Amino acid sequence: MLTRSIARPFEWLRERAAAGIAATGVPPNVLTWYSLILNLWAGFLFANGRFAAAGGVMIAAGFFDVVDGPVARKQGRVTVFGGFLDAILARYSDLILFLGLLVYFAQVNRFLYAGLVGTAMAAAVMVSYSRARAESLIGRCEVGFWERPERIVLMIIAALSNRMPLALWLLAIGPNITVIHRIVYTWQRTKKEPGVDEAAVVQARTQREAPTTSRDLREAPTLLSRTAHRGG
Repeated sequence: MLTRSIARPFEWLRERAAAGIAATGVPPNVLTWYSLILNLWAGFLFANGRFAAAGGVMIAAGFFDVVDGPVARKQGRVTVFGGFLDAILARYSDLILFLGLLVYFAQVNRFLYAGLVGTAMAAAVMVSYSRARAESLIGRCEVGFWERPERIVLMIIAALSNRMPLALWLLAIGPNITVIHRIVYTWQRTKKEPGVDEAAVVQARTQREAPTTSRDLREAPTLLSRTAHRGG
């Protein structure tokens, strides 16, 4: 909610930019790929210690990342695959940026910060995964502050101001707190609103992972389907 409140004044500018790009006919998926390519460049700059330049390239990458959705809406090209592709390439972009930082700090023998980069990288993945996994069970899980926009903005500010070590502490600790928050929130929701037959899910999982006969192989998908219809 805080992030949306901060971003609201910039929505007009984003929509104007999206309208201009949409008029050119550039497909929104192309913009998504532009963002990944620019983040590859930023990751390379990070690996070479050119933090300010990397921050500038990240701003350009972020621009394409935030306008691809509005462009898709204005062109009438909103698709399920487009959202899927955007999410996948965003994860790759995150990992590329962290990998560039990891290479740099390893090269200069700052292994504490290299360890922080690794922790921040894992936390970034788990923030996204914890939400996706929770929402497969309880519908919505938007708790926690350290979503991708917050992380990217912090990295840009840190790169431009040469305060990356401080940012890495925040990126290593904050997102992990969000993951814990989501674990607790999901646990509370599943206790209040048990939407699945847990015994059936466990049984289906067991048969799926360790089928012992050809009959098990035939019946496991059926059992999983029945479990899904119960709300799994």
